[in-house]
Amino acid sequence: MMSRSYTNLLDLASGNFPLTGREKERKRFPRVMTVPGNILELDDEQASSVTSENPSTVAGDRIIVVANLLPLKAKRRPDNKGWTFSWNEDSLLLRIKDGFPEEMEVLYVGSLPVDVDPIEQDDVASFLLEKFKCVAAFLPPNILEKYYHGFCKKQLWPLFHYMLPFSADHGGRFDRSMWEAYVSANKMFSQKVIEVLNPEDDFVWIHDYHLMVLPTFLRRRFVRLRMGFFLHSPFPSSELYRSLPVREEILKALLNADLIGFHTFDYARHFLSCCSRMLGLEYQSKRGYIGLDYYGRTVGIKIMPVGIHLGHIESVIRQADKELKVEELKRQFEGKTVLLGVDDMDIFKGINLKLLAMEHMLKIHPNWRGRAVLVQIANPARGSGIDLEEIQAEIEESVKRINKDLGSPGYEPVVFIHRPLTISERMAYYTIAECVVVTAVRDGMNLTPYEYIVCREGVSGAETGSDSVGPKKSMLVVSEFIGCSPSLSGAIRVNPWNVEATSEAMNEAISMAESEKELRHEKHYRYVSTHNVAFWSRSFLQDMERTCADHFRKRCWGIGLGFGFRVVALDPNFRKLSIDEIVSAYVRAKSRAILLDYDGTLMPQNSIIRTPSAQVISLLNKLCGDPKNVVFMVSGRGRDSLSKWFLPCNRLGLAAEHGYFLRWPQVEEWETYSQSSEFGWMQMAEPVMESYTEATDGSGIERKESALVWHYHDADPGFGFSQAKEMLDHLESVLANEPVAVKSGQFIVEVKPQGVNKGIVAEKIFTSMTEKGKLADFVLCVGDDRSDEDMFELIGSAVSRRVLSYNTEVFACTVGQKPSKAKYYLDDSSEVITMLESLAEATDSPFSSDEEPDLDTISSPRRISRVTSFI
Repeated sequence: MMSRSYTNLLDLASGNFPLTGREKERKRFPRVMTVPGNILELDDEQASSVTSENPSTVAGDRIIVVANLLPLKAKRRPDNKGWTFSWNEDSLLLRIKDGFPEEMEVLYVGSLPVDVDPIEQDDVASFLLEKFKCVAAFLPPNILEKYYHGFCKKQLWPLFHYMLPFSADHGGRFDRSMWEAYVSANKMFSQKVIEVLNPEDDFVWIHDYHLMVLPTFLRRRFVRLRMGFFLHSPFPSSELYRSLPVREEILKALLNADLIGFHTFDYARHFLSCCSRMLGLEYQSKRGYIGLDYYGRTVGIKIMPVGIHLGHIESVIRQADKELKVEELKRQFEGKTVLLGVDDMDIFKGINLKLLAMEHMLKIHPNWRGRAVLVQIANPARGSGIDLEEIQAEIEESVKRINKDLGSPGYEPVVFIHRPLTISERMAYYTIAECVVVTAVRDGMNLTPYEYIVCREGVSGAETGSDSVGPKKSMLVVSEFIGCSPSLSGAIRVNPWNVEATSEAMNEAISMAESEKELRHEKHYRYVSTHNVAFWSRSFLQDMERTCADHFRKRCWGIGLGFGFRVVALDPNFRKLSIDEIVSAYVRAKSRAILLDYDGTLMPQNSIIRTPSAQVISLLNKLCGDPKNVVFMVSGRGRDSLSKWFLPCNRLGLAAEHGYFLRWPQVEEWETYSQSSEFGWMQMAEPVMESYTEATDGSGIERKESALVWHYHDADPGFGFSQAKEMLDHLESVLANEPVAVKSGQFIVEVKPQGVNKGIVAEKIFTSMTEKGKLADFVLCVGDDRSDEDMFELIGSAVSRRVLSYNTEVFACTVGQKPSKAKYYLDDSSEVITMLESLAEATDSPFSSDEEPDLDTISSPRRISRVTSFI
């Protein structure tokens, strides 16, 4: 079932945008979808009407890579008539195809780094699609300004690098018009994807924070689309991320992807923490894979740092050798030990902290004066950024001061290069540097150390200084706050804010024994050469295939409006209970078993009044009045509450505390599950729970006759989960020799007698009916939570265990559309009541007040005068 509701995201609500008439009519690109929906769900006639007449000539799967910028360079022709385009060899996106199968076609969707006149846009788009397999998204200037320079660079980028908007001058306030432009831009990208998308065959891989809500736009149109997202920036801790006014909208949009990738576990952990604290989602790790259960879909979490393309780097090194750049630099810095920094000019790269560390090193270790040189290359800023002019002025002032105070004729401690360098020039600097220093205070990945390691390894066949003759060595001083730091175990990691420690690390790096440098270099090169960009992209694609394969085995449909839209994935056999179908089976049956949960099933879960209504009592009495029926209330509540509430229903069977206590119809006494009624273990378990309750604000203990339950629903989610895990281990240790089970559930830890569950109750009822020659040919079981899954599981295996016959018509029904072992569902408790009313109307020959039912068919095999056991 596809949702076809559209609401305008720019009109207060956040939602989906229908295509305009002109956009629907365009048929320039192959494999165009022209109506919303899932091709898999359309019949053959419809399918032929929505696909292009010019299908792709490439057989098999195809991947569409979506990013803010296409991996292209654009240059205006000298005659100012048209454009010249070429591949951007430095672009990471261009290199990811190396990890894909050779037969896989790769399309790119993104914007261009130049402004194209609207008159030229159609011609440029057609040319790029034909020659480069690139689909260009042209954003109007007013949207581009607020989308990229506004929301991306003034809201997301600072926040993801741990900068809060403390004031309008520092960080900037949230501007909803910028958010609306961000959403509009993502919508435009989605339309470009849809123009070339074949949802049956294609993968879609979305990149970086510019397009974080794009998954929702695509998922609304194609619920089974294979889609992944990779974040190339850091993801902040929940304490910072929660300050974003549109925090939940972005989280929910990302969860519409099948796989979400991060560079490091820290970034993934922060994302998972946000999902837990803001959306109430918990992750699970299974066989090395992390997944979030989101409405029946398991959204995969991928942790894989990106690599570099060795072939490209090595070719650039050879070019640098041919241009004699390496030899030129060796002559320039002859007799000097070169430390190198290569950073973009922005406030998070820590350039000034590096300069201060260099200054401190030369003061503390004066033997390096005249010998050690820091070459700092500052790449031009990618955008206007925040406080850029101030940080640039500060850097330039530090360079002047250090060179004046610590320099001498013919010697400058700091060589500051603030101009664009060609990649061959950059590689030449890497080749002659003894150590590379990265002091970014926050950075997504930073591939500078990887490039440096490859350059120091050199290449065979080089003409000059970067050949492979002689031992290879390199040293790295890297900030612990960058994404590549965990991968470089041989690097000296520093806290860049600690200038003194950073200066000592720089001194250690250039003073280290040559043999130690060689060993560290060898270790690093082995990692960088194997974990390259092809390895990264191949691993991501394989995980995306694995995650999507599980989704394809389920029935999926979209529900919700705006950014509340999500896909519900359920078992193929899971469907809504048909009232007509169950009434028909009910009428045909001669021996019926009806098992009902109470809270969340007959009574709404959020209801303040917990006692059953007169309507519920009347329905139960009518159902119990049919001699063909055995009706049981199977609840987690205590027996005192159930006895009091259902006193008017003397023909109703009751099972309390998930089946520990059982009372047969028209029998006043209760049976107990266990042969022993000793609860000495409670005196051991309760003090443990009390100690955790005192230490965990928002937690509490529920004391039952047969069980103890520790609730932490109102506690801090992270701390509560940690305490619950610790308590579970503690209780299992303390109660190791006791006949109890310690289990964790949804915000609970429960201790109860072993083997107690609602499935045992169902089996006992079915067995009792069979022993009396009244084998059930109709079973209705309705519940709403995890404890009811035990009943559904028992019913599912009851035929093979000969508890039920092959002819029994079974209706196991959960309340709410969610993953379940039941085969049917009803949406809420009101639908359960409606269904029971229909059954009650079909009930015939109810007992009159002076009639007695045949107790042998519905009661315990023997009358009991005290509490006994039934196993």
